[in-house]
Amino acid sequence: MWLAQRNPLPDTGSQRRWWLVVIALLTLATALLTLTRSAQGPAAQPDAPPSPQAAPQSSANAFTGPQSETPTAAPPAVDRPDTDGAPRTTDFRKIASAAAMAIYTWDTRTATYSEVYSRLRSWWDVLPDGSNPLAVLVQEFEATGVHAGSYGMLAGQQAHRSAAVQDLRCDGELAKVRERPAPWAGLHVCTVSLRVLDQSISGRNTYTTPVSVMMNCPPAVTAPTDHCVMVGFYAAPNRIVY
Repeated sequence: MWLAQRNPLPDTGSQRRWWLVVIALLTLATALLTLTRSAQGPAAQPDAPPSPQAAPQSSANAFTGPQSETPTAAPPAVDRPDTDGAPRTTDFRKIASAAAMAIYTWDTRTATYSEVYSRLRSWWDVLPDGSNPLAVLVQEFEATGVHAGSYGMLAGQQAHRSAAVQDLRCDGELAKVRERPAPWAGLHVCTVSLRVLDQSISGRNTYTTPVSVMMNCPPAVTAPTDHCVMVGFYAAPNRIVY
């Protein structure tokens, strides 16, 4: 009896409660450890280089190239059939209109810059005193927005330009001519307003621009006896005759 009282059999309900407490503590410890690792986050990785991206292609530039800072030398004239020759007439208005359109008409698909220059050169009659040198022709043609360098780039865009007359005023119709008349009889000045159309594979652009044309006609001793000739033109904005 005494032994039975001093060493009672273990209480099964107490053991079960003890194990439940142990399991609960282990579960709580595991949960706390998991939360601690999650808060720390994954190990830092070195910064990855950015993925390469294709450089954006620039949009097409303006139709015509920039005007050169200094006039280029006159290119050599080339021999070619001149299908756009100046009309042989004493009607200086007709000459002015035709010349203005010729100045603003070219096609990179069918003519080189030298050929375009040669066509204009055939219109330009150099005066005996040399007061209208060919350097002025090159300078004023470049004032239309195209020169030898840009013409080559425009050829890659199959660029071409055409023009039509919108308005024509000559001699006394121009205030500047009334203020300062021509120095000799037979010299005429006309300012032509043109509607210009620029086209290329990149698009098209239409605008209005003036050009002043000088013609030498009979009875001037420096002019042909039966028709007028162009002796100059101005396309630079600060030289247009209004």
